[in-house]
Amino acid sequence: MIEALNTGCFCVSLDCEALRRAMDREPAARGLSQLIEERCPHLFAALPVFVSRRYVDEMAKLVAAVEEVAALPAYRKEVLSYAPQIARRDPGTGGVFNGYDFHLGAAGPKLIEINTNAGGALLNAVLGRAQHACCDEVASLVSGPIPPESLERSIFDMFMQEWRWAGRSGVPARIAIVDDAPEEQFLYPEFVLFERLFRNFGVQAVVRAPDQLMFRDGQLRDADGPVHLVYNRLTDFALQEEVHAAIRAAYVAEAAVVTPHPHAHALYADKRNLVLLSDATRLRALGVRGETINVLERGVPRTRVVTAELAEELWAERRKLFFKPAAGFGSKAAYRGDKLTRRVWNDILSGSYVAQDLVPPSERNIGPDAALKVDVRNYVYAGQVQSLAARLYQGQTTNLRTPGGGFAPVLTTSAVDSARPDQEERECLCATAAGEGEAAHWRDTSRSLRAITAG
Repeated sequence: MIEALNTGCFCVSLDCEALRRAMDREPAARGLSQLIEERCPHLFAALPVFVSRRYVDEMAKLVAAVEEVAALPAYRKEVLSYAPQIARRDPGTGGVFNGYDFHLGAAGPKLIEINTNAGGALLNAVLGRAQHACCDEVASLVSGPIPPESLERSIFDMFMQEWRWAGRSGVPARIAIVDDAPEEQFLYPEFVLFERLFRNFGVQAVVRAPDQLMFRDGQLRDADGPVHLVYNRLTDFALQEEVHAAIRAAYVAEAAVVTPHPHAHALYADKRNLVLLSDATRLRALGVRGETINVLERGVPRTRVVTAELAEELWAERRKLFFKPAAGFGSKAAYRGDKLTRRVWNDILSGSYVAQDLVPPSERNIGPDAALKVDVRNYVYAGQVQSLAARLYQGQTTNLRTPGGGFAPVLTTSAVDSARPDQEERECLCATAAGEGEAAHWRDTSRSLRAITAG
């Protein structure tokens, strides 16, 4: 399987100079690459992650299964019953950047969680264009359903689809990328990239904090004029905090298109939904098709709500469990059960948590004696996978702060393999390899890669 290359192939590396050019290619974005180097130097991994076409297809099937269930009225009734009131209103839009996060193992991909404001998509689009392949075999691999050079257009079109689904015509005159204290956010460089993206397609765009917005005379505005669409990066998923009152009012009044939105979070990203998605009996009761249930049974680890009644059982099983807050994000306050202390356990019992069967992540070697953990994110819109990205990390959870780690491209074989069996043999040499002994190793890696890409 192509995953075997993660243990010994270092033949593709990040072209740092190409990445800097991509980041700073316009005067308005000058200094962005330096900002990344200073603020988040481990944002991008130097090596890609190899994933088999079979696993890529299985992840897509799991995404399709979840989307099929999420469209059922019975499912929506159930999950919206424990959602905030604002989330029960369907604005008619899908919500941008659903992130389906997977761990990959011998038993296939396992869906760990879903997020509705998954960051990193545009950063990974830039990253995908800054990869160096040292042989034709590696260059023939693909990084996702949409080529890197077309991904920015696809992202812009997604926002325009949200605009149309909200009943608007034309294009929004002005877009605000909104987060709390945006310039202090770890992924602030991506906000700048989005501002640039929208402007490149002829739409005014600004990065704003919510306290710079006001809802007045039926309009969402800032000091410079009306805001027609909000790209929502807030982690207050129900817009409950007072500082978000203007956005909440505009959303409820349909005065601005807000995406992603509370309804999408309730349908997809509340961790309690994984309890339902991993329970075949309850899914059958909702009228889910048997074939779809089989896909979910294989791919969604068993998840249970942490309750006082289950406390003793879950504590006894804790070493095989991972605990997550129901409305959590970015691995905040998430814990491996084997690392739990009694103090943290008491906090979990007093909060709103789920316990998920532990699925160890796969690994990517970044050197002869160094390996990092891997998770794979599928960026999804309207049920379709747009792009793939991996995150390499150490510790309990993804953090984008591990030396050698960060976002990494996912490379896989194309759906229809066009490799020629008689293709001239080429050596796949690591740029850092030294000596004939290592060169022989890389020749073996090249032969393995050719065998894979040749089917």
